[in-house]
Amino acid sequence: MSIKTLIFIPTYNERENAPRMCEEIHKLDLDADVLFMDDHSPDGTGGILESLKSRFPRLLVQHRAGKLGIGSAHLDAIQWAYDQGYEQLVTMDCDFSHSPSDIPAMMNAAVDADVSVGSRWVHAGSLPGWNILRRCMTWLGHFLTKGVLGIPQDATGGFRVYRLDRVPRGLFEMVKSRGYSFFFESLYLLNRNAISIREVPIKLPARTYGHSKMSAAAAWRSARYVFELWFANLRRPEQFLLKRKSPEIDPALAASSDWDSYWNEKSDKGGALYELIAGIYRRAVIRRNLNRAIRRNFPSGSALLHAGCGSGQVDTDLQKTMRLTALDLSPSALHLYCRNNPNAVAVKHGDIFHLPFPDGSFDGVYNLGVMEHFTEKEIVEILREFRRVLRSGGKIVIFWPHAGATSVLALKACHQLMRSVFKSNAQLHPPEISHVRSRRHAQELIGQAEFNLVDYRFGVSDFFVQAIVVAEKR
Repeated sequence: MSIKTLIFIPTYNERENAPRMCEEIHKLDLDADVLFMDDHSPDGTGGILESLKSRFPRLLVQHRAGKLGIGSAHLDAIQWAYDQGYEQLVTMDCDFSHSPSDIPAMMNAAVDADVSVGSRWVHAGSLPGWNILRRCMTWLGHFLTKGVLGIPQDATGGFRVYRLDRVPRGLFEMVKSRGYSFFFESLYLLNRNAISIREVPIKLPARTYGHSKMSAAAAWRSARYVFELWFANLRRPEQFLLKRKSPEIDPALAASSDWDSYWNEKSDKGGALYELIAGIYRRAVIRRNLNRAIRRNFPSGSALLHAGCGSGQVDTDLQKTMRLTALDLSPSALHLYCRNNPNAVAVKHGDIFHLPFPDGSFDGVYNLGVMEHFTEKEIVEILREFRRVLRSGGKIVIFWPHAGATSVLALKACHQLMRSVFKSNAQLHPPEISHVRSRRHAQELIGQAEFNLVDYRFGVSDFFVQAIVVAEKR
């Protein structure tokens, strides 16, 4: 059974190309509607398209008020296609840089992939007749999108097939660009959200019909936007991920804590800088050490609880191999966690003193940067609650800042910088009142909660910040 398909072609001053494009697509005898969206072309392209409707019964024409941007046209067409129930959308240019004869191959590639992309970089000789300037510009665009953003496909072309029945609509709603950068921003989001993409080799002949509509200013804006996306990802990578449904929030429990203020996006310069540095540290250092600690102590597929999960930036690798359940007191932290870890088994709003799980639910419990915010008496209470929800032989893995940690000095320096440079007295981090002092100190506390110390590490792997404490339920 064929799927409902739409072929979309944006136009601006394409009166010479539009009739021929209609003819060429019609000859393919595809079971598809064809939508032309014209941006009020001064050369009368819109009127010509209207006159073709009598010859091509599956031709659709939409008119926009003016030249609103190529990305804007694609977004309008994508949203309209979703609204009309199309399951597959083909997008291409009208100037014959994209050959209609390649449409069947593009659609075939989308049978087993969510998106297919026409690529100039699969086979040599794909740019016949191009002058050296255009070749260099095209190569530079590919170099930037691949080298800076890590997009492996040809990201700057508009010849694509989207399986709308498989690609979440919300992904396109996250695209901000309305110009040429729409093409690489949309592909960046698709890649970040693990949408399957297949490249189809195509040839782009030298432009023989019409003229290039991409100005030098537009090229510069696109290049600059590559680095804007790169920096935005460095600062807050979760913004590019579709979040899973957020957990139910207990209003009374949420009101009892001020942790939300920490996890909300920082608006002042000092706070934003701190969050940038902290985010890089979590992903580059803590995540690596956590992966090692968890894999040393738990087999693949273990049921683990991240108690006090925060944003979950450190869990992004573990969600692929472990059955993760996350819990936090802050609704804002849980919102971030859902975006970072869509494959977690469950995300719960709750208090680590009163875990909302039956006895013996998990193979392991872990957290990072939590214990130091409580008194030693409270820490023992938390550990006893961890013990309750662990199965026989279950383990805890605690990342616990050391009394001699370099982070203590760094945090003091950050607060001093904020006061002297940004004139802000804001606290970047809740007070740390119980640093671990030694292996013996850790052993004394976990022993009170009926755990046996299995491992204790503190050293250069995280620049002398956190001791990694591993203990087993007695």
